[in-house]
Amino acid sequence: MLSEKSRPLIEATLPLVGARMGAITPNFYSRMFAAHPELLDGLFSRANQNNGEQQKALAGSIAGFASALVANPDVVPEQMLSRISHKHTSLGITEDQYDIVYKYLFEAIAEELADVITSEIAGAWSEVYWLMANAMIKIEKGLYALQANDKMWMPWTVVEKNPAGTDCMTFVLEPADGTPVTAGRPGQYVSVKVALPDGLLQCRQYSLSADVESTTRRVFTTKRDDGGEVSPVLHNNVKVGDVIELSNPYGDLTLDGEGAIVLATAGIGCTPSASALRALATAGEDREVLVLHAEKNLEAWALREQMTTDVDAIDSATLQLWLEEPTDGFHKGFMTLDGLDIPTDASLYVCGPLPFMKAIRNQAIDAGIPAARIHYEVFGPDLWLAGAAS
Repeated sequence: MLSEKSRPLIEATLPLVGARMGAITPNFYSRMFAAHPELLDGLFSRANQNNGEQQKALAGSIAGFASALVANPDVVPEQMLSRISHKHTSLGITEDQYDIVYKYLFEAIAEELADVITSEIAGAWSEVYWLMANAMIKIEKGLYALQANDKMWMPWTVVEKNPAGTDCMTFVLEPADGTPVTAGRPGQYVSVKVALPDGLLQCRQYSLSADVESTTRRVFTTKRDDGGEVSPVLHNNVKVGDVIELSNPYGDLTLDGEGAIVLATAGIGCTPSASALRALATAGEDREVLVLHAEKNLEAWALREQMTTDVDAIDSATLQLWLEEPTDGFHKGFMTLDGLDIPTDASLYVCGPLPFMKAIRNQAIDAGIPAARIHYEVFGPDLWLAGAAS
């Protein structure tokens, strides 16, 4: 809990710190990577550093956490930190690395706030940092303990590489050694590590798109980003028979046990929903399932065959499709919940571009779905939280 001494200081300085986080976080990363360049090799995303997304996400998470503590100082908002902790564990973040972050983050804070900072203010923000860090360390230890092994990276052999929609590819892999395999849960992802042409190791998270609970194979589907670093290597360089490294499965976007389910996705955001839909079909689910998907055109839909097959296999499932390029029999334009009969007990799972997810969430709340039953997955740094905190 946030101490009575620190709360008024955080409340008073939160607007200033929040306003200056845009300068603090680049300063922090610059300092940390100068002292620890190894952290860019196989841990931090160079692309997200270059485009500023990681800096925005860090600023948003700190400001959001501090705001939550001010609003309710007796409770550490662990649910809010769960998403970050799952991402951390998928990258192998360790407890000692929080000390490294603290050192360079507070050096950056001291420099960027030199005109106003006092020892009392610094102490209050230090308290916020360690409340946040210790809460995540606790969550992350629990997540690591749930795995079937104590390894961060395991070798997997690519046994299939199949085109899937426009600029998308489905990879099927099998274990390359005898390391015990953790069964995943529908909606979870794995980190994939590859070597870039310049030799730097980089990781990205990809949702498991099928056979999630298997302990003998991993299946994930990716969309090639020609401006990215990892997906072009996977699409252009990785071949059947190659061995690449994968993490254990992580992610907190998993299905609730009761009530109707609404899966609302756009583009490659269909991957976690596809795994959930496959699990529901395999289990012979009798809950009402409403599948909503938006694409540019039918050919672009990466998991079209898999998802339509699974919808057909579930008696209580229906599919609604929106296409930007008109096609007879489908909705034209962008997805909307207007006019849809959404069950009052539904849980909504949404994944796709950030503007899409924000629009669908707002429409869902207007339709009467409680915010607590609306779940989302952001590919990459969580800029939704960053936007909410700014």
